[in-house]
Amino acid sequence: MSHVRVAARVSGFGTSIFAEISALALECGAVNLGQGFPDFAGPAWVKQAAAEAIAADMNQYAPYQGLPRLREAIAATWRAQGWREPDPAHEVTVTSGATEALFAAMQALIDPGDEVIVFEPFYDAYVPDITMAGGAPRLVRLHPPAPGAPAWRFDPDELRAAFGPRTRLLLLNTPHNPTGKVFSRAELELIAALCIEHDVLVVTDEVYDQLVFDGARHLPIATLPGMWERTLTINSTGKTFSVTGWKIGYAVGPAWLNQALRSAHQWVTFATATPLQVAAAAALESALTNGYYAQFRAEYARRYQVLRAILDSAGLPTLPTEGSYFIMVDISRTGFGSDAEFCRWLTREVGVAAIPPSAFYADPASAPLLARFCFAKRLETLQAAGERLGRLGA
Repeated sequence: MSHVRVAARVSGFGTSIFAEISALALECGAVNLGQGFPDFAGPAWVKQAAAEAIAADMNQYAPYQGLPRLREAIAATWRAQGWREPDPAHEVTVTSGATEALFAAMQALIDPGDEVIVFEPFYDAYVPDITMAGGAPRLVRLHPPAPGAPAWRFDPDELRAAFGPRTRLLLLNTPHNPTGKVFSRAELELIAALCIEHDVLVVTDEVYDQLVFDGARHLPIATLPGMWERTLTINSTGKTFSVTGWKIGYAVGPAWLNQALRSAHQWVTFATATPLQVAAAAALESALTNGYYAQFRAEYARRYQVLRAILDSAGLPTLPTEGSYFIMVDISRTGFGSDAEFCRWLTREVGVAAIPPSAFYADPASAPLLARFCFAKRLETLQAAGERLGRLGA
C-alpha cells in the first residue's frame, strides 16, 4: 500500500453542508431553501452587457488587478455611498468572487501561528481559509436574541479576552451569514478600538451590503476613524445582481493591503473572466443612476416578509433578520436532538430543504437549535415551500 497521504492542512475537511443538503433536496424533489443563491435570473440589462462583451471579443486575459473600468466603477460606488473615494489603480482589486478574495487575503496576511478572531457562527469558508494559511482561529460567540436582548449579540469582555500577543487579524462579516445580524455602530466602534489598541488588521466580508431591512443600516468598519489603513473590505457583485455564478468579487482598502492581496491573488487565479468584468462594471455604473438598489431591496423585503409569515405559521418561530437573505428559526420545540437531524428530516419527509447552522460552529454540539432558510427565491418557490410547511402547523 502506498504511504503517500494528503496534506495535514486539508485532511480534516469534509464535504460542505451546502453540497450535502442540495444533493438531498434534488434526490427527494424538495423545495430548496438551503443554499444561498437565487432561483431567478439576474437583470436582463446586466446579462446583455456580458453578451455584448463576448460578442465584442473581450475574451482574453484581463489585468490581474482587474479591468480598469470595473475598478473605477467600484470606486465610484464607494464615493456615491459617501464612504470614501478609493484610488482605483492602487486601492481596488478584482478577484474571482469574494471566496477567492478571502482565501488570498488569508494567504497574504497570516503567517503560521498567527491568530485570527472570528465571530461564531461563521461562514463555513473562514476557518478552512485560516487553517490553510497556517493560522489559528480565536472564536467569539454571537448569542441569539433572548428576552430583553432582541438582536444577536456578543459579550464585549469575551471579545477583549480574544486579543493576545499572536493576534494578527480580525475577520468580520456584516451583514452576517447565517444570522442576518447587521453590526451596529457601537459594536463596530468597540471592535475598531480594540483593533487599534492591539495593532490588529481587519478583513471584512460585506457581500450583503445592499440587503438590509427593518431600519438597519450597513456601515463599513473601514469608514471609522483610524480604520481605513488597517482594513480590507471584500465584496461581490454576485449577490447584488443575482449572478452568483459569475464569481466577480473585489477588495477595497489601502494600497499596501491591496498590494499584499495581489501578491497572493496573482498565483491563485491570476485574472477573472474578462467579459463578466465588463458586465459587472456596466451593472455598477447603471445602478448608480437607474434606481436599481431601491428596487432590489424592496423586492427582497417582500420575499423576507412572505417567508417569515410562512415559517411563523408553520410553528417555526423566526428570529429577526436585519440583513442578508437568510432567516433563522427556532426548532427547539420540534423534538429533534440536533439541527442536522431536523434539516434532513425536513428535506426527506416535508420536502423543504434548510441548512443546519451547527455547520457554522467549531463544535456543532454547542450550537443552539436553529435552522437557516434562504429567501432569495421566486415568490412561487416560497409559496410552494409554504404549502408543504403548512402541514407542520396544521
